[in-house]
Amino acid sequence: MADKLDNTQVADSVVAADEKGDTQQVVPAKSRGAKAVAGQRPTPKKSANPARRVKPTAKSATSKNTKAELILKKLRAAKGASIEMLIAETGWQAHSVRGFLSAVVKKKLALKLVSESGKDGVRRYRIDGDAVSA
Repeated sequence: MADKLDNTQVADSVVAADEKGDTQQVVPAKSRGAKAVAGQRPTPKKSANPARRVKPTAKSATSKNTKAELILKKLRAAKGASIEMLIAETGWQAHSVRGFLSAVVKKKLALKLVSESGKDGVRRYRIDGDAVSA
């Protein structure tokens, strides 16, 4: 009895036939539980090939070569750094560098950021001796 298909399974199945009417294959309908939502794409299948998987590399605790650390290192120098120098170092846009100086250096880290215009007319930023700003 388990081998027989009930009427709903037969009606939901699609039988592909060629021009002569010979049956080629039976393609079952989608399961009733998995309904497609309009506008959503199906999730891609993950590769079963373990050689294609990329294993994350472990960073050592001493390597702090993040862009934030590079900016802080430049700002701690006696001369400081200009916006253009920080842009070249990080690859960020000017508004991102200024936002980092304001939000992270001044507010989050509470460091005293000094802005000075040099003789050449270039504005340089530096951290004043790691003193906490008021």
